[in-house]
This record gives sequence, structure tokens and C-alpha cells, in this order.
Amino acid sequence: MVARVRAGETEAYAELVRAHAPLAHRLAILLGAGAEAEDVVQTAFIKAYRALGSFRDGAAFRPWLLRIVANETKNTMRASARYRAARERVAVAEGLRRGGERPGVMGVGATGPGAAGPGWTGPELPAANADADPAAAALSAERREELLRALRGLREPHRLVVVHRYLLDLDEAETAAALGIPRGTVKSRLSRALTQLRRELGEDGAVGGGGAP
Repeated sequence: MVARVRAGETEAYAELVRAHAPLAHRLAILLGAGAEAEDVVQTAFIKAYRALGSFRDGAAFRPWLLRIVANETKNTMRASARYRAARERVAVAEGLRRGGERPGVMGVGATGPGAAGPGWTGPELPAANADADPAAAALSAERREELLRALRGLREPHRLVVVHRYLLDLDEAETAAALGIPRGTVKSRLSRALTQLRRELGEDGAVGGGGAP
């Protein structure tokens, strides 16, 4: 497919976009893009198209693309954080000019990715089914929140391995390619991450069940 795109078949790239857009969007959401996830993915696909000349023949396209999506998400979140900081400085200056009024720390109406701060705030996991048994739904929501808290507690390298390996359902080789690390590093980070998650959640609530593959 990539060879067809390089040969000038624009429809071939449209097929790649249709095939990979859902997963790319999920990654952007998981990494905190929030309402800007769609823009992040569109920009990532444009950058991927422009970078196809550097794509190595025989390599897997999906992890290569996801790496671009992850980088674009980080760039967007940094830009959003800088924008909010600038708004805060302007709001503080305006408040002082008007007589000492000082807005809240995040300014008025902070929205978008990282609105609670520039750091990772946790993936947006599917909510419990509203039509399910109320007790089961409550338990599901509780376990979901426990998982989010446990994931937030992981160091970023370990958290990213869990996100790619289990929440995006990539295999070890794809996870390694997407993160730009050796497969052995994926295994070791995943093992440490799952150990910590099992400690936080209990054996029955750990992501990945029986441990690192």
C-alpha cells in the first residue's frame, strides 16, 4: 500500500487513512488530546504523508504512524499548556490593572487537553453501560476509576508500554517500533508496570491478566 502511495496513487493513502484513523484517534485520546484529538490525527496523517520518503521499505506502517501521532499529541498538549499560561498572565495583569482582582490559577474557562495541567491525566476509558445491571455498572465504574488512578501512578515509560500493548492491543514488535525501543525493553518495562498495577489493583484487576507476555 505504501509503495502505491509513493507511486502517486492518492486513493491508496486515503485507504491507509481509513484503515488506521480509528486507532490513531484512540491513541490521541489515551495520551490526553481530549477535544483536539481529531485535529491531532489529521495533522499526524499530513505529516506522515510528507515523511513517506523516509519510511523504511518492509517496515510496519501502523507503529510508524502511531509514533507520529504520539509526538503530535505531545506537541499539541505543550502548545495548549503554553497558551493557557499566556492567558493566565494576561488575566492576572488585567485583574491587577482593574484593582487587584486575581483570577484562579488556571484562568477563566480553561478547556482542552491538559486543562488540569500539562501532565498526563489518564486515558478516557469506555464508561459503564447505562443499560447494565446497576450494581454491576457501579462496580465497573469503580474498577475503571481504580485503573485510571493506578495508570497515573506509573512512570511515563511504563505507562506508555501498557497503553500501546494493552489499550491499543499492539503486539510486542509493534509496541517496540511505535515507542522506538528494543523488544527486550518493552518486556522489562511491561513486567515492572504490571507488577505495580497488580499491587495497586489486586491480582484480579490487573491489566494483562497473567503478566508480561
